[in-house]
Order: sequence, then C-alpha cells, then structure tokens
Amino acid sequence: MSKKIRQSLVAGNWKMNGSAALVADFNEKLKTVQCDANIVVCSPSTLFHHFSGDAFSLGAQNVSHLDNGAHTGELSLEMIKDAGCSYAIVGHSERREDQQESNDLVASKAKKCVEAGVTPIICVGESLEIREAGNVEQFVGEQLDALTSTLSVEELSKSVIAYEPIWAIGTGKTATPEQAQEVHEFIRGYFNKVDADLALRLPILYGGSVKPDNAQTLFSQKDVDGGLIGGASLKAEDFISICQAAN
Repeated sequence: MSKKIRQSLVAGNWKMNGSAALVADFNEKLKTVQCDANIVVCSPSTLFHHFSGDAFSLGAQNVSHLDNGAHTGELSLEMIKDAGCSYAIVGHSERREDQQESNDLVASKAKKCVEAGVTPIICVGESLEIREAGNVEQFVGEQLDALTSTLSVEELSKSVIAYEPIWAIGTGKTATPEQAQEVHEFIRGYFNKVDADLALRLPILYGGSVKPDNAQTLFSQKDVDGGLIGGASLKAEDFISICQAAN
C-alpha cells in the first residue's frame, strides 16, 4: 500500500525564537496557502495567543507529564490545550540532551498527550558518534522500545514520530534522502512487528536541516511523510515552500 494512506504533515519548530510581529506575518501569509499537508506551528508559549485563523494548527514545543502543582516553569496538557494547541513536540533531541529527558519520560509525556486529546510529535534520533559506530538501529530501537512498552497500539495510532538525526540539526548538514529513508524504513519495520496496520498508517516525519531546496527530494522517499522543520520555519515564505513540497 502506498504512503498516500498517510496524511502528510509539516511542523515548524521555532525553538527559542519568534515575536508577535513574526506571528502576524505567518497569520497573513499562511491563510491563503494551498497545501495538501497538515501544517503545525510550534512557537514559544508566550506567542500562542497571537495566532489566529484556521490555516494551520498550533503546537507546543514541550509539555509536562504532570497534571499541575508546584513545578515552576512547566506547562501542563490542560494549559496548552486552553491556549489552543492540538499538538505537542515531546523528546526533542535538545531536551533529551539539555534537560536529560530519558526515553521513559518521553514515553510518559506522549501517553499523557494522547490521553488529553493532543497529538504528540515524538522525536527519536541518533548522534554522530552513534551513527559512526554503526549503532543507529539499536539506539533508535531503544527509544521506540520505551514507547511500545508505555503506549498501546491505539495510543500509538494517535501519535506522530519524527526522526531527527542529531548531527543534522542546526549544523547545515543534512542526511541524504537515502539515509533518511533507511532509518524511516527501519522505524516503520519496527512498528510493523507491533501491528501491521499501525505501521501502515503511522506518520513518520524527517527533521534535520530541511530547506525549500531539498524538501521535495526528502519528502518523496517512500516512508517520509513530511518534516519537523527548525530554522527554515522562521521565514514564512520558506516554510510555505516546504509545506507545498509535501503535497
């Protein structure tokens, strides 16, 4: 069965960037975009209230696995939902590294998202050291093991996976289309052993220095269903070009 059974998705991760002026630019320029892919913008939480329109969905860059309480600086699922978010990135490599988020914590966040009706964009991926040692499948497999031991097949079916080779994030390096496809195929094969229908329908995004000039080639790969976009998502024109490449 072809990848057409899966809805393409392009999510922009603004990271610690953005302003009310940038949101206004996006609100204006994306409202008339013709695009078959679902579009998500994940901005800093301080900007959520500036977004308007229905041309794209809003996503959080992170969310707590806790419901509420004395957890300074954290945002709960109910808070991001109240702010209009229907997606949340969990387990981004920068949080795994900077905040030492474990595979189990990432899995628990993903489960809480699904339970709250928010679609988790669950990031997995390897460092250059892991890749050069030839341990990509073992490393990514362990990240996926935590998900399958925590989430049911039904819960996984309400999730999105994003493969991000850490060595290609913000470095200007990009995995070749063949390298991207190889890992995406491994991920889909992993889930096929869990549930064949889940594997067919699960969107798997590529994230790693995707730009307008390489997006179409990357997205044309059999098991690549769109992208998690970093720097190029901060320019409306570039982001629109990437979204249209996912048609």
